[in-house]
Amino acid sequence: MTDLRKILLLSTSTVHGSGFLEYCQPTITRHFEGCGSVLFVPFASPGGLPHAEYAELASRALKPTGLELRSIHAASDPIRAVHEADALFIGGGNTFLLLRELYARDLLEPIHQRVLGGMPYMGSSAGSNVAGLTIGTTNDMPIVHPPSFEALALVPFNLNPHYLDPDPGSTHMGETRETRIREFHVRNSQPVIGLREGAWLEVADGRMTLGGTRGARLFRRGEAAEELASGSDLSALLEG
Repeated sequence: MTDLRKILLLSTSTVHGSGFLEYCQPTITRHFEGCGSVLFVPFASPGGLPHAEYAELASRALKPTGLELRSIHAASDPIRAVHEADALFIGGGNTFLLLRELYARDLLEPIHQRVLGGMPYMGSSAGSNVAGLTIGTTNDMPIVHPPSFEALALVPFNLNPHYLDPDPGSTHMGETRETRIREFHVRNSQPVIGLREGAWLEVADGRMTLGGTRGARLFRRGEAAEELASGSDLSALLEG
């Protein structure tokens, strides 16, 4: 069966020294080529940002690409908006809040089916987290309670956006990101990709490639972590 998925998963929307989505704008333009508009999902509300203000921020960032942005928060029928969308962009913020709002509006299955059918999808941070099997590897605080940690399952693994490497000179005694992912693998079996800021995953034509400038780390249960360089072909992970 032909794999129609066209997915772009960004570790972050902003890297140090640049504006919102500025660092990856050429990739975004290519990813949404042929689309007249993109449906934006602002439900993660970073820092408590109101949906309308978040949508305006995303609209300004996408303006150079020529895409018209429509925000799902203003749609009278969100499910219909997903079915009619040219493309979808789920922004970052709090992953627990985002997933709760997707469940509350019965949007998981419509989004899942549209993306598997070929609708271009872009996620950033929390929007990348919910593209995986579960949100069990997010860095966010559980400020609300979604009905389940199960997410969109657009890819058969989990993500850890904003991945930070252990600092060998630090005296901090709290858990590192690697430690937390190891704890996840005590009770869960799916791979986890730790995406450093400035990195992204791009799925197209049945292949998955690591893009950006910072690389990533691949964690598998019971195995040593694998360093991934930008440009790596990770298509085997799409097989689950």
